[in-house]
Amino acid sequence: MFTIPPKVTTRAFERLAEIGANAQGKALRVAVEGGGCSGFQYEINLDDPKDDDLVLEGSGEKVVVDSVSLPFLADAVIDFSEELIGARFIIENPNASSSCGCGVSFSM
Repeated sequence: MFTIPPKVTTRAFERLAEIGANAQGKALRVAVEGGGCSGFQYEINLDDPKDDDLVLEGSGEKVVVDSVSLPFLADAVIDFSEELIGARFIIENPNASSSCGCGVSFSM
C-alpha cells in the first residue's frame, strides 16, 4: 500500500536551522503514539535519524518519521507556528477525525 508522505513547510525547516538541529547531528522526529485524551498523540522531538526512517530534507535540515507512524501522517503538513501563547511545531493532519484543544492528541 502506497502512503503519501507528509510535507514539511519552509517555515518548519527554517526554525530547525535557527535552533541548529543539523549542526547537532539531530533531526526533528515526528511520531504517533497511542495515548492522549483522543486516542493518539504526536511525539515531536530532536532525535538521531534511524536507518528505516523516512527522511524529509530542506534548508539543510531533516525531519524524520518512523515506518509505524507514517500511515497516520499520510499527506499531513508539518509546520511551525508562533503565536501569543508560544511557539511550537504543529501537525495539520487530514487523517484526524477530531483533535484535542491542545493540538497534540487526535483520533482517527
